[in-house]
Amino acid sequence: MLPFFALLKKIIQTGIGKGRLLMATLGLGIAMLLLLVAIQAHTDFNQLLYSGKNQNESADFLVINKKITNAMMGQPEKSMFTPEEMDKIRQQPFVEAAGFIISSQFKVTAAAPGDLQFYTDMFFESVPDSFIDVQNEAWEWKEGERSIPIILPNDFLNLYNFGFALSQGLPQVSQETVKNLPVKITISKGLLSAEFTGRIAGFSDRISSFLVPASFMEWANERFGSGAAAAPSRVVIRTRDPSNPTLVKFLEDNGYTTNQDKVKYSKTKLIVQTIVSVIGFFGLVLLLFALLVFSMFIQLVIASCKREIQLLVMLGTGPGQLRRYLLRQFAPLYLVTGVAALVLVALLQWGASRMLAAHAMYVSAWPGAGTLVAAVVVLLLVYLVNNRSIRKYIAQNS
Repeated sequence: MLPFFALLKKIIQTGIGKGRLLMATLGLGIAMLLLLVAIQAHTDFNQLLYSGKNQNESADFLVINKKITNAMMGQPEKSMFTPEEMDKIRQQPFVEAAGFIISSQFKVTAAAPGDLQFYTDMFFESVPDSFIDVQNEAWEWKEGERSIPIILPNDFLNLYNFGFALSQGLPQVSQETVKNLPVKITISKGLLSAEFTGRIAGFSDRISSFLVPASFMEWANERFGSGAAAAPSRVVIRTRDPSNPTLVKFLEDNGYTTNQDKVKYSKTKLIVQTIVSVIGFFGLVLLLFALLVFSMFIQLVIASCKREIQLLVMLGTGPGQLRRYLLRQFAPLYLVTGVAALVLVALLQWGASRMLAAHAMYVSAWPGAGTLVAAVVVLLLVYLVNNRSIRKYIAQNS
């Protein structure tokens, strides 16, 4: 029986031909490589966006307000957020937390001491403490205290130092100096007024506003304002990915706007996601073609060995034995091809991780579990397709 199998092996090798064998192997290899690269690229993309090593905490917070149009002018109530709109924002999957920004209902003036000769009208706002990036013991206020802790936006100090101070011949000041300067704060509404000393508790890059503790805002609005809680015109949200295309679309669909610098990468991420999807689609299409080509080659090989297969059956060789023998002739081919594709993906991943690490972006140096599972699934699929083809054509030719 063995000489017949040896003869069958030689006939199979002759029937396939080196050129056809190379084409089939190359097609399967390219298909697997594209598919695995697409899956690994998707894994890396998620790591870059959501991994703790790549998170930028200050970019997780967005201040949202409604776009002001000509139709809204003179109607400030249209720029306010209703309770229903707030509930809708909180229910979005990309929103981890949301809070009101409460504005002052009274007039505020600030005057700097000494020779700074700085006097300006301003406004106060407050947000829940969980949204503030300056947390220290100085950020407290109780009724009866004449000192108000204030958080200034860094942009305000930069405008003073590099705009107002230089143009007016005034001295520039550092953050440490500003923190030690008492600021005369006057709040008033009609005939009511009160003076406080403002002390700078810190500087924020997160919210571009003059922030005071919520406890002071509640007291001052009740005494110097209307006494009723006003609807908020701005909302701060915490999100994992400020440039999430779904988040950006939600803002556009509802007429909301935010700091465009934080969402400017939305289109870039959408393009990258599309490219990854297209690569995966072409990889899947090529894989289907590769399976079809292998199936056709098996049909061709078995047809060319029809007489030998019939002779082996007449000599008592069972179809199962023939099928296992033929599978052993093809299995090493696609097994080696799959391992080679996986090794190449591993090398590409290792090189990409080193390149990204040089720019303070981190991904795993090894292929992800999804890539390994996909490689096993593809090899299993190739095996099942070949097994079915061989079973079918042996039955037809025996």
